[in-house]
Amino acid sequence: MFLKNELTELLGIRYPILGGTMMDLSLAPFVTAISKAGALGVIASVIYKEYDHFRADLRAVKDATDNPFAVNINLFPMMEKLDNLRYLEIMAEEGVKIVETSGFAPPEELLAKFKEYGFTWLHKCVGVRYAKKAASLGADAVIVVGYENGGATGNLNVTTLVLVPRTVDEVNIPVVGGGGVMDGRAMLAVMALGASGVILGTRLMLSEECPIHSDLKKALLQANELDTDIIMRSVGFAHRIWMNSRAKEAQQIENSGGGIAELYPHVSGEAAREMYETGDLDAGTVSCSQAIGLAQKIQPVEDIIAEIVADAEARAGQLSE
Repeated sequence: MFLKNELTELLGIRYPILGGTMMDLSLAPFVTAISKAGALGVIASVIYKEYDHFRADLRAVKDATDNPFAVNINLFPMMEKLDNLRYLEIMAEEGVKIVETSGFAPPEELLAKFKEYGFTWLHKCVGVRYAKKAASLGADAVIVVGYENGGATGNLNVTTLVLVPRTVDEVNIPVVGGGGVMDGRAMLAVMALGASGVILGTRLMLSEECPIHSDLKKALLQANELDTDIIMRSVGFAHRIWMNSRAKEAQQIENSGGGIAELYPHVSGEAAREMYETGDLDAGTVSCSQAIGLAQKIQPVEDIIAEIVADAEARAGQLSE
């Protein structure tokens, strides 16, 4: 079946599905649920300020499942400088075999370590030229996300429907497509464009295992395709988010010429964590795809993955009749 391909073989996963890396959320329990369901869970290294905590969570996932998982290395500018070499060293010591990078450009300074540690390397980006660069540097697969994507969108404004086939035509390695993938219809469509797999973010936020407050999940479940927008474009860090009152305030600051100092209290990790933990829907901002209106219910991760796969397979069968 089309769900078994070069990507599933490369990563050792049951289904060609990746869980999107989420700041403050992609911790061991959530990642474990994704990998147990047959997809690839990805721990967000940037969450961990203490390396012992990072190591402990790697071990927690390994203890909970024999299925593969990955670690994301963040290459975006940060308020605090990250020691990505230390994260890689711990990954190697703990036997993690898959590394995902995401940022403005592929990490040329880290490539020697990828090779030394024998990592399978996935690079996530928002443009064809970045995907080509990663492929030329030895990436094993690339992940491209279109303008519909929740979270970082870049400034190219290219939709998934265009970005995926353009990338497939330009590289000779597996391509994972994302941005608006919420159900089996979207999965089948993205793979029909030539992708070897898909990446899910917003849909998995509406899972039982995602560590955000139930009130936030319920609010997102009521949102539709008109309830997201781009902020932080003016400071070079465009993100698609759910437009709560905090997001609208940030947008007004940008429209008035405000910079990152004025925006920071609205978009900071501290504000987002308060929203996640307390359920205060206006405490911070949260990344969210335009496809949010397609979500119908909150479910276990296992059920979400199973339903998407079954729907994709059924629709593929209908099209071939």
